[in-house]
Amino acid sequence: MENILGLVKNLCGYKTEREWFEFKANWFEPIQLGEYISAISNSVALEGRENGYFIWGVDDKSHDIVGTNFSPDIDVKGEPLKHFLARQISPDLNFEFEETSLDGKKIVVLKIPRAKNVPVSFANERFIRIGSSKENLRKFPEKESYLFDVLRHGFPTIENTESEYQNLTFEKLFIYYGAKGLRLNETTFKRNFEFLTPDGKYNILAQLLSDNSHIPIRVAIFSGKTKSSPLFSVREFGYQCLLYSLDEVLRYGDVLNIIQADEKDRIVERKEVSLFENDAFREAIINAFVHNKWVSGNEPMITVFSDRIEIISRGTMPAEQTLEGFFAGESIPVNKKLSEIFLQLHISEKTGRGVPKITETYGRNAYEFRENSISVSIPFRWINQISNGNTQKIESSNRDSGNSYSELNATQQKIISQMKENPHISIQKISEACGKDVSTIKKAVAALKKIGFIKRIGANKNGSWQVLK
Repeated sequence: MENILGLVKNLCGYKTEREWFEFKANWFEPIQLGEYISAISNSVALEGRENGYFIWGVDDKSHDIVGTNFSPDIDVKGEPLKHFLARQISPDLNFEFEETSLDGKKIVVLKIPRAKNVPVSFANERFIRIGSSKENLRKFPEKESYLFDVLRHGFPTIENTESEYQNLTFEKLFIYYGAKGLRLNETTFKRNFEFLTPDGKYNILAQLLSDNSHIPIRVAIFSGKTKSSPLFSVREFGYQCLLYSLDEVLRYGDVLNIIQADEKDRIVERKEVSLFENDAFREAIINAFVHNKWVSGNEPMITVFSDRIEIISRGTMPAEQTLEGFFAGESIPVNKKLSEIFLQLHISEKTGRGVPKITETYGRNAYEFRENSISVSIPFRWINQISNGNTQKIESSNRDSGNSYSELNATQQKIISQMKENPHISIQKISEACGKDVSTIKKAVAALKKIGFIKRIGANKNGSWQVLK
C-alpha cells in the first residue's frame, strides 16, 4: 500500500469526511462495512480517483488520532472477515487492509479500489456516498445514471465532454493570441487546442475559449459582511472568451483595490496603504479560473463584502493532490489543456507560487475546502471604513492600540502567520520557524497580546491561539 502514514495525516487535515474516505474509532458492523465498501468504491469512480479509504483509529468528528482495537483478522460467524466481505461484493474488488501505528496508537486502513465497468454492489445492493453519508444508489436515479456514464466513457473532463453549443466562433481567440505576439493557424488550431471530441464535436474547452462562452462571470458586492446584507452592485464579465473575462476581472480588482492615506504618526509624507494585497488577489483569481470544474456547468463565484473578497472555484482538489502538496505549491491541474494554454500565454506559471503567495500573506486559514468547492478569502486592510456616509474607525483593537498589521515588524507578522496556519503551535515551534530564540518570541507574543492582535484560549499545554485581526 502507498505511504500509509502520510495518507492518514493528509486525510486528517480535512475539516470533514468526503465521499472517498471514512473515519471510525472502534466501530465494527460487518454488513454495514460491506455497504461502505460498495459506497466508497462507486463514489471514488465519480471523483476520478483510483482508491478510497476506510480508516479505524481516527475520531470521525475531531479527526484526532485516537487508536483502535479493531482487527481485520476477526471472524464473522466463523468466517474470516475478508472472506465474508469478498464473497458478497460484486464484481470482485481487490480491497486490502493494512495496520500501522501513528503517535504510538494503532491505525487500520482499508484501501478500496474504484469501481470499473459496472457499479460495485454488496449483497446485491449498490451504495453511494452523499457527502459523508452512505445511501442506497437506487434512491438517487440521476446519480446512478451519471455513475454508469462515467464507468462507460471515463471521468468527464472539459476535453472529452461535448458542449451543448456547436455553433462556435473563435475570432476573439485569434485577436488575443495576436496581441501576445503569437499567431494561430486557422487550419490546425482546433486540433492543437484539442477543441474536438473523438466524434468531431466541439467540447467544453472550445466553448470556454469561443467568442461566446455562454458562461456568466459576475462580481457581486454586498454592503455588509454576509450575503444577508443589502446587495450593492453586480458587475458582469462573462458570455465571452474566457481569456477576456479573466483580464476584465483582474482589471476590476485594480478598481476595487483603493489606495488609502494613512495620516497616523505622519511627520513628512503620509503612508499609502492598498486595501488588499494585489498579488494574492491575482493569484487567487487565476487559480479559480484555471482549476474550476467547468465540466459541471458552474462558474467561479467572486463576492465582495465589507471586510473581504471571497473567491470560490467549483470542484475539489485533483485526485492526485494532497493537502500538504496543495499548500506547498505542487501544481496538479484540474483542466490540463486549459492550464497549458494559461502557461503558454504567461497568465500563470509552473513555479506553483500562487497558493504559497496567498498563505504567506494570510495563512492557511484563508482557504476553506468545502464539499464541492474551494474558497479563498482576501481580507481588507481598512484604515478608515465608510458606513452610512460617515467615516469611522474600524471597531477593533486597532482603534485602541493605534496599530495595523502593516506596522508590525517581520517577526511579529511571521508569528501571526504561524498561528493562523496552526492555532496549536508551541512557542518552541514558532521559535524554530522564525529563526529566533525563545525569549525573543515570548516578548513578541506578549507585545501582540497587549495590542490586541492575538489571545490565548485555554491552558498553555492544551490551549490554542486565536488571531483577532
